[in-house]
Order: sequence, then structure tokens, then C-alpha cells
Amino acid sequence: MILDNLSQGYFGIGIQNGKTPENLGVLWRSAQNMGASFIFTIGNRYEKQACDTHKAVGALPYFHYDDFENFYKHLPKSALLIGVEKTENADKLEDFQHPRRCVYLLGAEDHGLTQEAIQHCHRLVQFSSQLSLNVSVAGSIVMYDRNTKGTVILR
Repeated sequence: MILDNLSQGYFGIGIQNGKTPENLGVLWRSAQNMGASFIFTIGNRYEKQACDTHKAVGALPYFHYDDFENFYKHLPKSALLIGVEKTENADKLEDFQHPRRCVYLLGAEDHGLTQEAIQHCHRLVQFSSQLSLNVSVAGSIVMYDRNTKGTVILR
């Protein structure tokens, strides 16, 4: 296992059953700034938002999946699915080593990820907070952590 700060591989980030289009717009803007390779939604579709001032949805490939099953069938080969969920099974983000190739999946603030999604995630991560955070804030923290620490290459 080698830590790699230079060759980040790739990552995508998206939301399952997002509540508000504004949250998506903010997350997409952060994704563009943090080096995401693509963005996606499962369930609720993205609509153009004024908060996406960098026009991230036009600058990054955007994928929409009607349901989790369809999304999971189309995960990139060799990418790990990393769920961001406040649960006792989740690794602490502070100790987490980000895979070189992965897809981060966030859930809506009120319901989180579905049980189906949790069961299919290769890893779950969480970070310390008293209450759940806005989904775009949570996603931004995860991407910042990835950029700060680098990634792990398994050999």
C-alpha cells in the first residue's frame, strides 16, 4: 500500500434522493473546485441552480440514475463505493485512507442513505458532528479530506 498525493486517480460524488436542488448546486460547485471527475444523482434529478455560479454541471460529466440498482450496475470498473453515513459501522473520516478510484455517495439530510445503498457500499465513512450536516457541506468536507491526505494505491 502506497500513499499517493500526485496521481489522484479519479473520484465521483453524488446524492441519493437529494432533498433540494440548491444543495445539489452547492455540492457540484465544490466538486468542480475539489477535482471531482464526475457528479451524479440517484432518484431526484438535478435542476439548474443560481448557486452553481461556476456552472459545474456543464464542466463535469453529470449522470442521473432513476434508482440505486441502475446506479450500482454502472459503477466504474475497479472503483470502490464509499458511503458517507453517520452509523456505528462507519470508519472515522479522520482515520480513513481514500482509495485512488472511488465514488462517494451521500444521502438526503432527513433520511440518509437507503439500506440497499448501505449494504452495497464497499466502505462507510463518517466524521464527528453533533447533528447531521447539510449534504453539500458533508460532501465538501469529504472531498477536502481526500485532497489534503491524498489517496492509497493498493499493490
